[in-house]
Amino acid sequence: MYSSQTEYQRAGSVQEAVSLLAGNEDAKVLAGGHSLIPLMKLRLASPSLLVDIGHVEELNCGVTCNDGTISISSLTTHAAIASSDIVKSDSPMLAEAAGMVGDPAVRNRGTIGGNLAHSDPASDLPTVLTALGATINITGPSGSRSECVSGFIQGLMENNLGSDEIITSIDVPAKGANQGMAYAKLSHPASRYAVVGAAASVTVEGGTVTAASVAVGGVQPAPTVGNSVAASLVGNAPTDAALDEAASAICNDIGDDVLSDIFASEDYRKAMAVVYTRRALGCAVECAG
Repeated sequence: MYSSQTEYQRAGSVQEAVSLLAGNEDAKVLAGGHSLIPLMKLRLASPSLLVDIGHVEELNCGVTCNDGTISISSLTTHAAIASSDIVKSDSPMLAEAAGMVGDPAVRNRGTIGGNLAHSDPASDLPTVLTALGATINITGPSGSRSECVSGFIQGLMENNLGSDEIITSIDVPAKGANQGMAYAKLSHPASRYAVVGAAASVTVEGGTVTAASVAVGGVQPAPTVGNSVAASLVGNAPTDAALDEAASAICNDIGDDVLSDIFASEDYRKAMAVVYTRRALGCAVECAG
């Protein structure tokens, strides 16, 4: 199927892109195109205007790290994140997850900004960035603002990004001392999307867990924050029994709105959430030393 007729404009700057979007509520931003173009071909999206931001230099600055914060410009591809020495050193879970996205064609064209804007519940990066406490920087007609990834995604492909706003960059806290992190996922065999994906960050000092953060994707319309998992771990030694108990606590964080399809039922996703949370926790503790 072919997409409907659409006007095309190439923006030369963030402000020009915002101005084009502000003048047309039905406009869509085109970055890597790996999320939007398939939707257009299926007529699930029919924007009257495409605003191409792929040549905006200020959105394509790659990865930098200053004062303990990794800054990733929104047009940075998954492949670039996976191969970045900065990300591999200071946020290895993010590099690992970026390397799991789709296939080489997707990783070399798809961008982190487009991935977050699309807000697919089966996508890897929103889950990982939620567990890492990352922040999204957004620019619109009223100026710039920042929002935590954990509060950005509101539902099934729904988020807090205005129709006239653009994601400009993502800030990720760099890994601290004694902090380990890991991402484990059950991949769909065809698409490599996460049927269930679990991201865990654990800090262990003196044989005790002093901080923990967990998020699970693919189970609900937005990443599930594992507050019960973290509460179960912090203050305790990361023994196998403690990790088993903590992983089971993810069921307390999963609400009633659980995804179900022909590949995985609600019950199966809940069961796998426990399994993959346990795997991620175990790897994170091992990485923490």
